[in-house]
Amino acid sequence: MKLLVLAAGQGTRLRPLTDNIPKCMVPVNGIPILKIQLETAKRVNITDIHVVCGYREEVIQYPEITKHNNELYETTNMVESLFCAEAIMNDDLIISYGDIIYQDNVIQSLMNSALPISVVIDREWKRYWSARMENPLEDAETLKLNDDGTIQELGKKADSYDDIQGQYIGLIKFSKNVLPRIREFYHSLDRNVTYDGRSFEQMYMTTFLQLLSDQVEPLNAVPVDNGWIEVDEPSDLDHVVFYDRA
Repeated sequence: MKLLVLAAGQGTRLRPLTDNIPKCMVPVNGIPILKIQLETAKRVNITDIHVVCGYREEVIQYPEITKHNNELYETTNMVESLFCAEAIMNDDLIISYGDIIYQDNVIQSLMNSALPISVVIDREWKRYWSARMENPLEDAETLKLNDDGTIQELGKKADSYDDIQGQYIGLIKFSKNVLPRIREFYHSLDRNVTYDGRSFEQMYMTTFLQLLSDQVEPLNAVPVDNGWIEVDEPSDLDHVVFYDRA
C-alpha cells in the first residue's frame, strides 16, 4: 500500500505563514503538517510514501519520501497534482490532501476498506465547522448517502443541513484493481469542456470523485467522528482539539 500526499499548493489563505514555505510545511504545535502525516503513516505501517510538490518544493526534504513535481501548480488543481504521480499507481493507494492531519484510527479505517473506492467522511462535521465559523452552512458542501452506504452526491453547494450527512475530509483510497479504470477514465475526459463551471485543469477533486461515482465505480463512505483537522487559514490552528479527539 502506498500513500500519496497532494502538496503542490502555496495556500494563499494561510499567508503570511506560507510566504516562504508550502502549505504542507505550516507547523501545527511546532511540527510541520507533512511531518505529522509521515509519523502517522509510519505508525500504521505505510512506508512507501510519495508527495506531489510544487510551490517551494525545495523546502520539502524528508528522506523517506519520493517527490513528484507539479510544474503547473499555479494554474492547476488537485486532480492534476494526483496524475503527476500516475507512474506509481500500481498498488492500493491512499490519497491525502497536504493540508490535513488525522489520528491513526482515521487512516486505519480507510486502509481496512476492501472496496474499490473509499472516501473518509466526518459524521460529526457540524461540531467542527461550528467551532471554525459562525455559519457552517455557508462553507459546508453536500454529501448525500445511499442506503447501502455509498455516496450519492458530494461537493455541491448545500441549501440545507438535510443535504449534509457528513463532510469529505480529503482522504481517499483507490484499490489496486480499480486504478487502471480510473486512469483510463481520466485520460478519456474532454479537456475542452468545463466541469462544475471550472476548466479541466482546475477541476475540483470532489467533481472528479462524483464523475467516478457516476461513470466508473461507486464511492464507499468510511465514516469517522472528528479526529482530524484542516489547516486552510491561520484561525484553523486554534482547533487542534478536533484532531486530538479520537
